[in-house]
Parts: sequence; structure tokens; C-alpha cells
Amino acid sequence: MRASSHDAPSMADQLPSINFGFDDLRSRMNQFTARFDDFIEKGRKRVLEERNQFRINVAEVQEDQRMKKRDIEILSLKQTQHSQTLAKESAETSEMHTAISTLTTQRDTLLSHRDAVKSQIGEVQKAISARREAQLKHRRYLDGQSRYNEPELEFWESYLGLRIEGLGKEDRLKFVYTNVCEREWEREAWFELDTSDREYKVLEMRPKVEREEVERVLERLNESRDLAAFLKGMRELFVEALK
Repeated sequence: MRASSHDAPSMADQLPSINFGFDDLRSRMNQFTARFDDFIEKGRKRVLEERNQFRINVAEVQEDQRMKKRDIEILSLKQTQHSQTLAKESAETSEMHTAISTLTTQRDTLLSHRDAVKSQIGEVQKAISARREAQLKHRRYLDGQSRYNEPELEFWESYLGLRIEGLGKEDRLKFVYTNVCEREWEREAWFELDTSDREYKVLEMRPKVEREEVERVLERLNESRDLAAFLKGMRELFVEALK
């Protein structure tokens, strides 16, 4: 019985053989796996390439931003310098306008002063010309009168015992009388006459004479301009005073 059991076919041997196509499935699975691995590899490469390109793009953008920031800083600096230049030019322009205004005012003042000086010079020149003309006229008059004055002066000196002296001052003369004192025939009497004003004045005299009498004689002189009568009157006052 044991031998027969070993020689007899088993139930598994009696089952029909079935071909499931494991080899084909394995082959297709291997092909799928290869394509999947290739897809994954390509995807990974593409991701790496895209990441690298992104990094490159980011670096380029950052570099571009840095360059633009630098350009902005340069432009800002130039703008600041330009603003400072404009402010400086504006200040210089204002100073120039102020200086021009000041110079214009000074020029106008100088022109006005020059015109005033010219006018004054013209007036002074006219006055000088008029004075020269008057001096020439007076000199001609003196020259014309000199031939009359010398005989008249000789007459006064001989008739009145008078001599005329200069005092070294303009418009001031000294009249000296002699023979005015009967006791002292050589004694002299004199007075100083100031002719600088329209009204003549007697300043000093020797000997002393009453001032009222002198003013009376001087008043007649200023009214009549008769010098001969005045000199005669002064001699009479001195003679009376020395009696």
C-alpha cells in the first residue's frame, strides 16, 4: 500500500497546467520601471536645471537691483550736487544783483555829486571871473587914480602934517600926524582905520580922544565918504586933546 501510494500521481499532477504570462508581465514591468526611472531622472534633471536657472535668474535680478540701486545712489548724489550748485548759483546771482544795485546806487550818487561839483565849479569859476574882472577894473581905476593920489597925498602930508603907513594887514591903515602939539612940536598923534566893512572903524589911537567925538567924525565919513574932511576932523581932535 505504501508503494502504491508513491507510484500513484498526485492531485497536483493531475491538475491542468495554466500559463499566467509571468515572463511577459515581468518584461513589461521592467520596461515600465525603466520608463518610470527615466521619467523620474528626466524630471529630476529638469527640476535641477530649472532650480539652477532660477538661481541664475535670481542672481541676475539681484545684480540688476544692485546696479540699479547704485545708479539710483549716483543719480541721487548728482541730484544733490546739482541742487547745491543751483543754490550756490542762485546765491551768487542774488549777490551779483545786490552788488549791481549797490554799484548802480553809488554810480547815481557819484553822478549826482559830479553834477553838483560841476555846478559848483561853474559857479566858482563865474565868481572868480567876476572877481578877476572886478580886480582888473579896480586896478585900472587905481592906475587911473594914482596920478591924482600922489599930488593929493603930498598935499595931505604938507598941509595936514600927515603920513600914511601900512600895518601888514589887509584893509587896515595907520594915519600919523605931526605938528599937533604946540609945546612938543615933534610929538606925533596917530590912529588906525579899518576899511574892511562898508562902515569904517577907528581901532586904536594915541593920544586918547573922547570916543563920542571920534564916532561923530567917523559917522560923517561913513555917510559922505569924504576922507579929506575926516582926516582934518581927526587932526582937530588930536590938537584939542594935546592942548
